[in-house]
Amino acid sequence: MRGVERFRALPKAELHVHLDGSLRPATLLELGRAAGVELPAADPETLRRAMRVDDARNLDDYLARFRWTVAVLQDPDAIARVAYEMAADAAADGVRLLEVRYCPALSTALGLTLDEVLAAERRGLARGEAEFGIRASIINCTLRHFDPDLSLEIAEASVRLRHLGVVAFDIAGGEAHHAAAPHAEAFAVAARGGLAVTVHAGEAAGPASVWEALETCQAGRIGHGTRIHEDPALLAHVRDHRIPVEICLTSNVQTRVVPDPAHHPLRRYLDEGLVVTLCSDNWLMSDVTLSSEYALGATALRLTEPELRTLVRNGFAAAFLPEADRARLGAEADRAFRTEA
Repeated sequence: MRGVERFRALPKAELHVHLDGSLRPATLLELGRAAGVELPAADPETLRRAMRVDDARNLDDYLARFRWTVAVLQDPDAIARVAYEMAADAAADGVRLLEVRYCPALSTALGLTLDEVLAAERRGLARGEAEFGIRASIINCTLRHFDPDLSLEIAEASVRLRHLGVVAFDIAGGEAHHAAAPHAEAFAVAARGGLAVTVHAGEAAGPASVWEALETCQAGRIGHGTRIHEDPALLAHVRDHRIPVEICLTSNVQTRVVPDPAHHPLRRYLDEGLVVTLCSDNWLMSDVTLSSEYALGATALRLTEPELRTLVRNGFAAAFLPEADRARLGAEADRAFRTEA
């Protein structure tokens, strides 16, 4: 059995998923009504269909729907609820390690501080950890169009609040017209403060954005990296330096970086020996789960059983966790494979 149910039964690591892109439709509806936010539909199923991005021409279009989710994440209880529900939904999908990305500055429009936003996110994730036995960490993002001073403020808060489970710093947003280099100081602060670095790159922008992520931002992982293959020297560098690449099949189709899943470079990356992981990006906007992304890869890219197991193992090996924890979770996956065999 290679369908969604088979992959749901396997322990997995989710390394690239956004809090503001992964609300349950019913929760978005309830929070929207409470906050007085007008949404594009008035019932959960219609809202689910409306929030799925099937009409984007590019990454910027894909990101446009986030205006509704961010609008309802201006209250600590709302943030905590969404974080908790993410942990619950991930656990139900067989995810054992969940790294949640969010730009906390997006929730400060009505007066919350960065510290309050992060405390609320941790509160929700901690409740989920306690109830479902999942491990959950926070990756803080800045956005490419932000003033670099704001990026620096987010990085400083990320270091200061490491005790809340902040493990890494990232930059997201429209790549095509916004370089990451102006935010280099923020990345330096994060790295000096002991945080890992992962950078959205190589999606809307080409290989140059990945070189920038590696050389200027000190990235230890690359988010998406869909266009790495366009530069043979970059592909060799990423392979030889064992830099994990966080692959998101469905969202890359939605943002028109690839025409369909069957033409995604994941297949080439595996053949070339890159360290690739499979991730989901946004459960709401892409209408996916991590298990459904595994099932999609198995069918559209004809991934073999050894390749699928490699993707699962890579997810745990690339996680921003202490080595002992990565090893423990990887061993759990190996036991599941042996039981399944």
